[in-house]
Amino acid sequence: MPELQRLTPDHAPALLEFERENRAYFARSVPDRGDDYFARFDARHAALLAEQETGGCHFHLLIDDDGEVLGRFNLVDVADGAADLGYRVAERAAGRGLATAGVRQVCDLARDTYGLVRLTASATLDNAGSLTVLRRAGFTPVGEVLLDGRPGLRHVRELAG
Repeated sequence: MPELQRLTPDHAPALLEFERENRAYFARSVPDRGDDYFARFDARHAALLAEQETGGCHFHLLIDDDGEVLGRFNLVDVADGAADLGYRVAERAAGRGLATAGVRQVCDLARDTYGLVRLTASATLDNAGSLTVLRRAGFTPVGEVLLDGRPGLRHVRELAG
């Protein structure tokens, strides 16, 4: 059974593999990370961990029984009880409900562990899968946005309760 884990230094090799294996798949619906991301991955990973230590972000990975990364679920720009949610799930894991389950778990963590009261998330209009995940996880569309020049919807979820 996949497990949601907070990002640690030990996750670096599996996370890099996840990003490499799914780069083309992700680029179909979200902006590509670029070659520099992969060339400087170790430094980037260390920077994410340092940022996580400040409480300004909370990074999570969905790990399968073999230690492979199936998805990322990140809370970024934490301030004033709110954060932005971002997530991505491996192509081989898509369509199995893992994104919805992961988003729901991160929402619970945001409320119960990090003390947040509101999350926002955005998805492009051509990313039907992410729009469905957000709806199923209790997010409500609140407005239109441009994401890397592509039309999208911004969503919000109140976490009180």
